[in-house]
Amino acid sequence: MFVLARALVYSTFFIGFLLVFLPARVIAWSGIAAPARVGALQILGVAVAAAGAVLAVTCILTFVFVGRGTPAPFDPPRQLVVRGPYRLVRNPMYVGAAAALLGAALYYESLPLVAYTAAFLLVMHLFVRVYEEPKLRRSFGDVYEDYCRRVGRWWPRLR
Repeated sequence: MFVLARALVYSTFFIGFLLVFLPARVIAWSGIAAPARVGALQILGVAVAAAGAVLAVTCILTFVFVGRGTPAPFDPPRQLVVRGPYRLVRNPMYVGAAAALLGAALYYESLPLVAYTAAFLLVMHLFVRVYEEPKLRRSFGDVYEDYCRRVGRWWPRLR
């Protein structure tokens, strides 16, 4: 249960800062207000954001219960996580977070929020390539290499 508490604390800070606080600043800075009426884009935005949030939370719980660790780089899983959403793509948590951001951009009809989402994805891609993948190769060796051959970084591979 202690690993779950650690994961919840880390995830709250990560989600709170990158997916709530900063996007709220972007919305405030750009002068965008909540839509006057709920239309198709708002409904689609809520659906995309909810799906992204569910995916991200599922990934966090998979890290806790399968990997016995957290998403935090300083407290990573003790086992390579290749189950759940990680069977389909290697970085589903970032995909879920980006979907949540994109859903918010759709809801608010906000191009600055779309730009923030693109910047988020670029930073996460660089983080994955420069830090996460080399660390996972050192930690899990051939098992991770085999996983990389079977599973795409951002998109599922057709078999």
